Amino acid sequence: MRELRSATEEPAERAGGPLTADAATRAVVRILGEVLDARMSEAYDVDAVFAREVAGRVSAFARRGGKRLRTAFAWCGWRAGGGSGDPVPLLRTGAALELVQTCALVHDDVMDGSHLRRGAPAVHVDLARLHRAEDMAGSAETFGHSAAVLAGDLALAWADDLMTDIVLDSPHGPRVYREWRAMRGEMVAGQYRDLQAQAAGASGVDEALTIATLKSALYTVERPLALGASLAGADEPVMTALRAAGRCTGLAFQLRDDLLGAFGDPALTGKPVGDDLRARKLTYLLAVALELGRANGDEEAVALLSPGSATLPDRAVEGVRAALERTGARDEVESKIAELADSALRHFDETGAPPAVRREFAALVARASGITTGCVREAV
Repeated sequence: MRELRSATEEPAERAGGPLTADAATRAVVRILGEVLDARMSEAYDVDAVFAREVAGRVSAFARRGGKRLRTAFAWCGWRAGGGSGDPVPLLRTGAALELVQTCALVHDDVMDGSHLRRGAPAVHVDLARLHRAEDMAGSAETFGHSAAVLAGDLALAWADDLMTDIVLDSPHGPRVYREWRAMRGEMVAGQYRDLQAQAAGASGVDEALTIATLKSALYTVERPLALGASLAGADEPVMTALRAAGRCTGLAFQLRDDLLGAFGDPALTGKPVGDDLRARKLTYLLAVALELGRANGDEEAVALLSPGSATLPDRAVEGVRAALERTGARDEVESKIAELADSALRHFDETGAPPAVRREFAALVARASGITTGCVREAV
């Protein structure tokens, strides 16, 4: 742990006090790089082909990173829970969260058939190209999918290895482990409910919210906040407030992601736009639009938005977007996001966190939700 401690000392000394969320995130990136270097060395000791083609892709994907929101939320949870002193266990937890996110995204892209992630080919697409380049026998797509499942599994194994060390070293280890264990189970449950809803042709608003909560809200915000607070030994009232703040923020994040998936710019989001619309995948946005379309007698919208076994052609996607706007669903989802963001800040205030930590949390809520008005603007 001595070599990892050095990654945090310089920012803390430069700031003259506790690290900020941004400085902590930068430190986690350095720690994650050290962890990945060590895992790659171990992988080459096992087998060079495996290391180069599977472990190497996991390492590259994790280093490429994304918003690093989970790390920042874990930091806010730690500070709100009274965390002080040596931040290394918290920063290592942030690195583990980045690895479990790698697992989730690699597997999610396989299940959704997405071809782009973080501005580059999805891992299963990249592996399929390797198959073709080396002229292997069999289906390139099957190879890519199967190998990507293994890559995701490896990322999760690396995350669990990190958390095992943290839990064993922490005086609050059992509490931390319970949060981590629950988070992993919720991730799988959410992913399954997503698949099951698609297969069953589900279209209900309540089911869409259940999936959004399990698949994204809990493991994106609520559990990282709780992991950080557990490492700090936070009391139950603080944990309760953090869970409520995290769930509201996480739902706002997922609803914003749904809007970006329908109306975003791939050059900015780094992933395809319109895939969920082609598949008429159950999202809160789609479910609200379908409900409003039925209530208003908009038969065209209902026909376009109703679940179906066939993927919509590209030319129909603009019609779906128009229906999302015409029914008022886009505006309603925007209002819901703003409501959730404001609620998140009110719940976080109940933790009694220092003003600086509240401001950092508010800035994170604004990033996650895309909302910088009302209570969020005032807090920032």
